[in-house]
Amino acid sequence: MTADTLALLIDGDNASPKVISGLLAEIATYGTASVKRIYGDWTKPNLNGWKECLLEHSIQPVQQFAYTSGKNATDGAMIIDAMDLLYTGRFSGFCIVSSDSDFARLAARIREQGVTVYGFGERKTPRPFITACDKFVYVDVLGEDRAEPPPEKAVSTPKTVKPEADKGTASQGVAASGKLDKAALSMLRKAVEASADDDGRAHLARVGAHLSKQSADFDARNYGYARLSDLAEASGILEVERVGGQNKVVTVKLKNGR
Repeated sequence: MTADTLALLIDGDNASPKVISGLLAEIATYGTASVKRIYGDWTKPNLNGWKECLLEHSIQPVQQFAYTSGKNATDGAMIIDAMDLLYTGRFSGFCIVSSDSDFARLAARIREQGVTVYGFGERKTPRPFITACDKFVYVDVLGEDRAEPPPEKAVSTPKTVKPEADKGTASQGVAASGKLDKAALSMLRKAVEASADDDGRAHLARVGAHLSKQSADFDARNYGYARLSDLAEASGILEVERVGGQNKVVTVKLKNGR
């Protein structure tokens, strides 16, 4: 079976080069990005951070001048290119990297064509764009580029630090502490019930697919777990069983059938 052919389109004004390595590694799990483009006004200093990694990762910069103050011409250029690529019929999926709600309609239009849309953005990403994607990944769970120089050590001074969870969460209540909130547990329970066989046991892969349909941004990494199986074991509501060589098949069942 051949890998899916993907188009990667990056909104340079709404994405950070720090996550590029993690981003490309994540995209590689979905298929092969045969087109990789990043859009912005490269005459402006705010995009300087991208220039060093473009050649290394073979990402094509697309120049778009800001013709009118207050209007984002970059979005328009990216949308036009996306539609041109869509009409070629060569791609089974699009990866849109942005935290801008302006791409919600683009994502919806691509999905109408039967093509998968993967979205990537920050926690501040508006809900309409998230729900317009088949799957949405928060870039902070991808990690920063290891090539980035380490920050200089600051002088230690006493100060009040807000907990990490206060920085912003998904609308479903992503808990940075690694605990599942009531909404997430409810989604997990419904996904198991919908995916289960007559004996109440469900393959975890089917559960994961159902979770993605319930909420495009449901991801075990949002809760501090590397895999969905780890999240399932820590949820407290599921019995997890691993079968087959090297534990390849994972099934789950609601404890006490509830």
